[in-house]
Amino acid sequence: MMTRFRQLFDQESSTYTYLIADPASGHAALIDPVLDQIERDLALLRELGLQLVWVLETHVHADHVTAATRLRQETGAAVCYGVDSGVDCADRLLEEGDEIALGDETFRVLATPGHTNGCISYLWRDRVFTGDALMIGSCGRTDFQEGDSGRLYDSITRRLFSLPGETLVYPTHDYSGRRVSSIDQERATNEFAGRGATREAFIAALADLDLGPPEKIAEAVPANRLCGRPGAA
Repeated sequence: MMTRFRQLFDQESSTYTYLIADPASGHAALIDPVLDQIERDLALLRELGLQLVWVLETHVHADHVTAATRLRQETGAAVCYGVDSGVDCADRLLEEGDEIALGDETFRVLATPGHTNGCISYLWRDRVFTGDALMIGSCGRTDFQEGDSGRLYDSITRRLFSLPGETLVYPTHDYSGRRVSSIDQERATNEFAGRGATREAFIAALADLDLGPPEKIAEAVPANRLCGRPGAA
């Protein structure tokens, strides 16, 4: 099998889901799968002849329901969340420095709280999957669901910006069709955390945002605290 990485997109929620596979074993992981796209993802696994062994969540999402439980039922994959996510449905709760083995591949867990308490990022090879912590030119909101702007600033500037500059940044959302950034690019151009922004300026900028709640928050958060269990909302 030649392909080991796919970036998939859910138009309704502007969510990126990532498929990573180890060609030697045929084992695969999905990062942040969307329930509405489960048939697409299962079909892709079949097409590529892959066995899904990990469902890796970056946090408890507020804008879509995860496919974690359905994928576990369909494939036997283990579901992972951050240890501070407040979920008890995961097969494994992850914290800073943990590693996830996928055949000959390895993901390293980075604790990146702030958007929510349990936000984690996954470092794999030359790329990092940052969930809603660091987005392309932006960052996650902190005005609901345990949000803490100071913690998010620290996660971005002390944890993510400490990675090599050439590290590719793959977020869980982008609303402008952008697919990938880099740590160097975000240090230089990120609207909130880049260009040497101070902690105080970052907190003030996020406080000035005037955004309505995510459309599916009332459905998504309760369901995702139960790993997307059908009927959980």
